[in-house]
Formats: sequence, structure tokens, C-alpha cells
Amino acid sequence: MPDVLIQNARVLEDGRLVPAEILIEGGKIKGIAKEFRISSYDELINADKMVVIPAGIDGHVHFRDPGLTYKEDWYTGSCSAAAGGVAVVLEHPNTLPPVIDKTGFSLKLKHAQKKSVIDFGINGGVTNNTGRLKEIWRLGISVFGEIFMAESTGGLNISNDALGGALSKIGELNALACIHAEDEAIRLMNEELLKNDPAIDIHSRGRPNECEEAAVRSCIQINKDAAVPARLHFCHTSTPEAVSLISKAQKEFSAGSAGAITCEVTPHHLFLSTKDYTKLGTLGKMNPPLRSSEDAAYLIQALNSGLINAVASDHAPHMHYEKDAPMRSAPSGVPGAETLMPLMLAAVRKNLFSLERVIQVTSRNPAHIFGLSRLGKGSMAEGYDADLLLFDPKNTVPIKSKNLHTQCDWTPYEGMDGIFPGMTFSRGEVVWDGSQIIAKKGRGAFLPGAGLKTDEDGKMILEYDDEDE
Repeated sequence: MPDVLIQNARVLEDGRLVPAEILIEGGKIKGIAKEFRISSYDELINADKMVVIPAGIDGHVHFRDPGLTYKEDWYTGSCSAAAGGVAVVLEHPNTLPPVIDKTGFSLKLKHAQKKSVIDFGINGGVTNNTGRLKEIWRLGISVFGEIFMAESTGGLNISNDALGGALSKIGELNALACIHAEDEAIRLMNEELLKNDPAIDIHSRGRPNECEEAAVRSCIQINKDAAVPARLHFCHTSTPEAVSLISKAQKEFSAGSAGAITCEVTPHHLFLSTKDYTKLGTLGKMNPPLRSSEDAAYLIQALNSGLINAVASDHAPHMHYEKDAPMRSAPSGVPGAETLMPLMLAAVRKNLFSLERVIQVTSRNPAHIFGLSRLGKGSMAEGYDADLLLFDPKNTVPIKSKNLHTQCDWTPYEGMDGIFPGMTFSRGEVVWDGSQIIAKKGRGAFLPGAGLKTDEDGKMILEYDDEDE
């Protein structure tokens, strides 16, 4: 007997929205058809002609847990993501302690398993811990990174020499390296040159386009020189120059092979620009920084054309009072997990993207890039997890921080258009019903990476050591 029958829905088929019903059994999609003539099921849900698409996979969040839970924790962060139509998150390593060894990993896993309402992966950090990378890979991390090539929140940035050694090891493991591409030498030089400049856009000029361009160029070359090139994924790509370099390098390697390259963009680099500093002030400070409106327009075009492969929020919350500081000393980062899908769906309404493209870059492509397809994520098809987002495409509302669920008490998108989900499903369960979170704390499942070491019963081995090999 199917667990759930969703009736009166609409799904995308050959570029058109068509009426459909969706059967869910055991948390997975059993089938999608115009009509199922069955009379027995556990639950019937009337979608009221809402559109159903795969829920979002946010491959870039910082939930600040453990260590900085006054900003966010796994419960508030995952609730915020679920309320925005996201059913899977990958959490990055720069928490306290960072995920650079089995101690940091097991502590974060413990916190996430107790609190998260949606499924999650945990990324491993890369500092000067090349000798420990195999250890954390076998513990089940999703990917390595983000690997910081310049100073940013958490202090995990590394030198180019250390990056070379790390990429060689990651390549040997057939793993993915997520890169935060900013050039530290350029950043430091500009910090000195601009130290007395009071302009409001100082952060963007201190980390200009060439800062990202130089780092991307260096990283690609360092990886080429590695004994076994790693697969690379460039986080929050923000400049035409970087996209051009990545596009050229992508042609040298087949998708999924050693040395293959993908990249993502954030909503704040698509829909905000340096013009917004006047309104946002330090609330608009993040790394890499806001770019020109011309750069933002280029990124929209590049996402449409396929030069950019995915969209992720880079959810990096700080409290409003922390941001209330001079631009140079205010922390970098903005919240965004809850507004990722609403902003992208509103952009469909404005004809900036097709709905098909939004599905590709927020679920299908992230699932392939981060190895989640093998776990049943990323597609609305038979046999895949029933991670679904139901929405009314006409229900555009202004984004308001008071309505969001993050512990962070503001949003850089205040007043902008969003289309929020009427329901979010995670593995066939409604976790967001359009007005409240109805999921139990800790129901989210850990999504282990491909390197996970298990015992004969399939249980994770958290005490893995290289000597075991």
C-alpha cells in the first residue's frame, strides 16, 4: 500500500506544466502519472494545483554548530532550510572545532543527528592536515572544503604549496575538492593600499575581480601539476573572469573524471550588487564580495547557458549586532538557506530563468556534483527519495526577516520578491506545511560520502586509522 498519494498537482513535462498525481511508498517516489486509480493509501494530500518539483539541495551552508550556536544551530538552520524548500544541506567545516580530524567530525555528526530536521552531509576541512585527509574521508565526509585560498571566517586558509599537497591526496582518494578562490597576496596588498579609504564599497575593492581570477588560475594550474588531479568545484563564483577560466578548463576533462571542474553561484551574487551597499552597509559584506551590476547580469546569463552548474546559498549567519560595526571589522557572511529557492522561483516568474533550469541547478546538478544521486537524491523520478517542493507560482510575496526561521535576525533580501513553498517533503514526510515546521528534531538522516568505512553490519567506523589498511 502506498504511504502517500498527492493529488491535484502539476509537474513539469517537456517544458510544460501538466496535471499529475504522485505516489510515495517507503519515503520514495513510487510513480508519477496523470491519475492513479487506487483506493487504498495511508494519507491523501490535495496539492490544490500547486507545482511540484524536487526540493532544493543546498551544497553550501554554515550552520555554526558546534561552537557558535548563538548565530545558528543545526535545528534552527535546518528548519530555515526546510521552510525555504530545501531538503538536503551540505555543511562546511569551519566550525569550532573545525572538521579536520575524527574528533571534529564525530562531534558535528552528533550535533546534527540530534537536531537536524532534514537530511545532511558533512564536509571535511583542509588546512595543513594532508596526513589526516584519508582518515576523515573514510569517516564519511561528503567532500573536502570549502578550501580557503585566502583569509575568511574560521581561519582555515592555506598556502598554495599546502593546496598542492592536499589536491594530490584528494585526487588519490577520487574525492571532490570545493575551492574558495581568492588570492591572499592580492587581498593583503589591497588591504594596505586602501587602509585609509573610507568608501562604503571598500570590501569589494579590497577583494576585486582579479583576486578571484588569480586564485582560480592558480588552483587550476596547481591541480594540473598534481600527481593525480582532484575533481574541483569552485564555490560562490562571482566574476566573469573566473567563469571564463573555469569554462576553458572544463573542456579538458570529462565530467566526473579526475581533474573535472564544476562551479556554483549564490543568490547574493545573482541578485545583489555593489549598488546595494548604500542600503545594506555591512549587511552586504561577504567573501567573495558583492560585484558590479554588470557582473551580476553576466552571472545570470552564465547560469542560463550552462557555464555555471549550480546555485547554493553560502548561508553564513551572523547576528545583526555583530554586523553593526565598521566595514573593515564587521564579519563576512549573510544568511540565505531559507531564501535560496524562493528567490530562484521568483526569478522564474520574472523570466530570468526557466523552471527546468532552476530544477537543474538546485537539485539535479548538485546531486551529481556532490555524489548524492547514488543515495537517491536530486531527481523527481521513480525510486528516488520523495524530497519535494510544492509551490504556487503566482504567490509572490516580499521577503521579510520577521517571517524567516534562521536564528540570525536579518536578511540581505529584505523586501525582495520570493515564492515560498506551500509544502516541503523530506523522504515522503511533510516537514513544512506552509505555515510551520512539523518535523521532529533529529529526524534528518546523515548522507555519508563515498569513502565511508563500515563494519560487517554496515555500521560506520568512527575510530578509523590508516593503520587499519
